[in-house]
Amino acid sequence: MATVLVVEDDEYVRSAIIQELSRHQHAVRSAGRALDALREITQDPPDAVILDLGLPDLDGSEALKMVRSVSSVPVIVATARDNEAEVVRLLQAGADDYLVKPFSGDHLNARLDAVLRRARNAAPSPTLCVGGLWVDLNRREAGLDGVPLTLTRREFDLLAYLAARADRVVPRKQLLAEVWQQSYGDDQTIDVHLSWLRRKLGESAATPRYLHTVRGVGVMLTTPR
Repeated sequence: MATVLVVEDDEYVRSAIIQELSRHQHAVRSAGRALDALREITQDPPDAVILDLGLPDLDGSEALKMVRSVSSVPVIVATARDNEAEVVRLLQAGADDYLVKPFSGDHLNARLDAVLRRARNAAPSPTLCVGGLWVDLNRREAGLDGVPLTLTRREFDLLAYLAARADRVVPRKQLLAEVWQQSYGDDQTIDVHLSWLRRKLGESAATPRYLHTVRGVGVMLTTPR
């Protein structure tokens, strides 16, 4: 059983989806607007989200980007936009899967089971430790040498992403795609956040301890020697 948030403004469709998910023993919450869904996801994260694109307050693709900026919850997009370019764009924006309307309840539950299974298999350790640095992924908290760190949302996301790949060089393009959810952008964005993060870790680019820049390649977080 999983907790599923259904984001759908059509009451009839929303009711049908809730009925099907409940029939498969899932606990279901719902929202009819994108901003209400974002509030639900940040305050009480579900195990998965079914996201309609035709929402009244915000286009679903924009809502998807906002969800990805605050959460890695699996998202299945429900869309009537059945063309390859649109599907590719949604997957690149952070969707885990998609369903083209209309779809059956059995099809929905099969896709939901698949993304939940992938999420469970890929779930990292709740707390990552690199030297004296720790990152609690569930609580979104981090600390260094026993002292909690005060991080912005983006700083935490960047630190957590690098900590999950400790001792590996992460290309800048990968950081833009995975942390910023952008296929392209200015490297200065990464440099600014790295500078702020280094300051909070008590180091600098000239004298790094944890965060090392590999010129022309990317960034690596390592245990200080």
